[in-house]
Amino acid sequence: MKLGLLGGTFNPIHLAHLRIAEEAREAAGLDQVLFIPAADPPHKPLAGDVSFELRAAMVQRAIAANPAFRFSDIEAHRAGKSYTVDTLTALRTARPGDELHFIIGSDSFLELGLWHRYADIFPLASLIVLERPEKAITEPLQQLPELVRDQFVQEAGNLVRHSSGTSIRFVIGTRLDISSSQLRERVARQQSIRYLVPPEIESFITQKGLYQP
Repeated sequence: MKLGLLGGTFNPIHLAHLRIAEEAREAAGLDQVLFIPAADPPHKPLAGDVSFELRAAMVQRAIAANPAFRFSDIEAHRAGKSYTVDTLTALRTARPGDELHFIIGSDSFLELGLWHRYADIFPLASLIVLERPEKAITEPLQQLPELVRDQFVQEAGNLVRHSSGTSIRFVIGTRLDISSSQLRERVARQQSIRYLVPPEIESFITQKGLYQP
């Protein structure tokens, strides 16, 4: 199975998350996309005092109508920070027959050199990098951390191949300027988030009283 992996705090999940997953699925011919909420995100504190359980519930509601989208709570079962390399290692062990494709945005790709044990990520999974139309990455090899640059070769157009056989695929995505922080701020100001999140998420946030000042 070609399995896409989309991680994040999903605090809350919104339409841009869903669109990123769909465009990655279509571009790479993925069979499924696994949504993986971070239990303890390493790069930024979790805003809004929203538990893993509540964020997980929102993800499950948001993806329920799409049979290609699945949910995983794998990071909730591991103590400590939710490092990508540890999650990929666990998934590689649990699903040895699957082809893993980790989905990230272009901003995250450009910061890979700051990630925990980033060099160990590339043999574990291919990457699908969703780019903004106005900020397409040129010369992707030169944007890789210098330590690992010589492990890659440029292939056709939007594909870079790692020496282990995995790849990095660059996909121009649809621009949807939605962020979770923006949504939290709107809720706190009593402003509508309709058409920015699925209806199920809007009602869930209201029912649970999330993101109130």
